[in-house]
Amino acid sequence: MEIDLLLQTYPRLFHMAEDGAFPSIQERGLLSATALLDLYEINGARRLEIEARRRPESVTISKDGLPNTVIRDNKPMTDSALEKCLQDGLSPEQWYRTLNGKTFFWLHKKRLWRLLKAKAYRDYPQTILTLDTASLVASHQNNILLSPINSGSTIMKPQPRGQGTFRPIADYPFAERRKTRAIEDTLVELTVAYGVHDIMDHLVSAHRFANGQLIELWRRPGADLDDGPHE
Repeated sequence: MEIDLLLQTYPRLFHMAEDGAFPSIQERGLLSATALLDLYEINGARRLEIEARRRPESVTISKDGLPNTVIRDNKPMTDSALEKCLQDGLSPEQWYRTLNGKTFFWLHKKRLWRLLKAKAYRDYPQTILTLDTASLVASHQNNILLSPINSGSTIMKPQPRGQGTFRPIADYPFAERRKTRAIEDTLVELTVAYGVHDIMDHLVSAHRFANGQLIELWRRPGADLDDGPHE
């Protein structure tokens, strides 16, 4: 896939974060679960439980001098389903570790809203980030991988996944997939390894979503008022 095509087709990226997380994101960037565990110096058995196992509920971690932070659940996955769909000899533990080392962005609003309206999340407030794709790619291209599936879900019919699921932009088979898929299903996830510490350089807007309403938290100076996650 050519970078120009990526930017033209998906000019905005979307991320759903924990409610109340925006001040920390502003200060420290958007961090993966692994990066948060490093920052908060979580090690040993507790780290193993968080980083290499299924999290049926979100987990709060703490450290002196830092605010408490939440590592979100990964309840849409189960070990039994992963064992059926994982390829290349990967184990569920290896897949959890792979995902926990990445930050994730949806490339289409339809994907974001599917998650916002999902049974597991629709009754809870969320923080929604809208980013400029061109800006993020320019700064993090070497750490970006693309996925054709929702890599963190095994609900319904789990799609196969393995070492070839995440691909560099240049290796992504966009044209082939576009022949048979809607635009929101042709390319599903953009990931950045470990974290996006300069997230504010790429952010267009931040919103709180609660009770079916979007409340603006922050907007880049000069950005259009409708430039965000609105349906």
